[in-house]
Amino acid sequence: MTADDDQTRRSVDAVWRLEFPRLVAGLTRIVRDIDTAEELAQDALVAALEQWPQSGVPRNPGAWLMTTAKHRAIDLLRRKERFARKLELLGREAETDAAADPVDQDEDIQDDLLRMVFTACHPVLSREARVALTLRLLGGLTTEEIARAFLVPESTVAQRIVRAKRTLAREGIPFEVPYGPGLAERLASVLEVVYLVFNEGYSATAGDDWMRPALCEDALRLGRVLAQLMPDEPEVHGLVALLEIQSSRAGARTGPTGAPVLLLDQDRSRWDQLLIRRGFAALARAEALGAAPGPYALQAAIAACHARALTADETDWHRIAELYGALAVRAPSPVVELNRAVAVAKAHGPLAGLLLVDALAATDALKGYHLLPSVRGDLLDQLGRSAEARQEFEQAAALTRNQAERALLLERAAACGGDEASENR
Repeated sequence: MTADDDQTRRSVDAVWRLEFPRLVAGLTRIVRDIDTAEELAQDALVAALEQWPQSGVPRNPGAWLMTTAKHRAIDLLRRKERFARKLELLGREAETDAAADPVDQDEDIQDDLLRMVFTACHPVLSREARVALTLRLLGGLTTEEIARAFLVPESTVAQRIVRAKRTLAREGIPFEVPYGPGLAERLASVLEVVYLVFNEGYSATAGDDWMRPALCEDALRLGRVLAQLMPDEPEVHGLVALLEIQSSRAGARTGPTGAPVLLLDQDRSRWDQLLIRRGFAALARAEALGAAPGPYALQAAIAACHARALTADETDWHRIAELYGALAVRAPSPVVELNRAVAVAKAHGPLAGLLLVDALAATDALKGYHLLPSVRGDLLDQLGRSAEARQEFEQAAALTRNQAERALLLERAAACGGDEASENR
């Protein structure tokens, strides 16, 4: 393989990672079957691997992949007489793709992604299956990445996805956004999926990159669409507020070499003030609706505390600790408790935080979760217990699958100083 061929293959891989959710969503609208849509998308990928090394990567690779996949869909439908009417419509669509307005195409893709989320979050599926399937189809995540996010075996995730697809096909679930009671019924699951997709983009569980910005962008766009679709739902606005404010830090989260830069070390002049203002506005809308704040609105309020602080030293850690306390009541989880421990340590000293972390460690609730020893190492380091801190950082480095994060943790192990925390990401 030549250097040019290798570069082309890397380009194909990058495009595929970005375009997979859009391809599957758009093709599912056409063929009304997720498995068939995935097969057609894979066929388009094979064609790209065969043709792009000779012809070069096209100017609009996503459109090339979609057009190629649609042509294969036409071939498939030709073999099925009962789709004759759809064939005629699809043929006209394919002929006009090249001349279509890119803005219109983006809007169609956005609608298709939203339909995909609500389809994958149908109540006929279990909660775990809804999340796993949507992360696979919307985020383009591998089963390994999904398993890592949920701290479960990869085989479990693979089984959930296969069974979910079979259930949707067997039950004949329509590829559409529901209305009325059905919309509210699926909202909590949809919000959770969008939240998890964003988190995977914000702090990638595996690979060489600290972030996967395309996933953050997809999640934020879907959140904004949901806010337009359901303007009277405070948690929709709470989630959007959280994603807007978190996204504002993206440009400051890595250094010149791509190495991670933790929250309290970031150059806050690089935070995107437009996104912060949008986040504040969304949070205000959530609060104006009058309901008690839900988990996403509470997390958005925590993010807003960081955004309001002009410097790290001005952070209102007492308020953040209070908000985490409310979040622990509203949506209790070991990860929330770990984040609360970080805030308590900042507000009341590292020993207070370490007591909470040690209580968590004693339960095994976060066994295998690399941020538990990472946080413990930081608190031990602050208390001057350097040897113990080094061991914790080394354990955290061994547990993480993200190369950039592993390098950061090994640096912390070597230095046993600085500031590291789960919430401080």
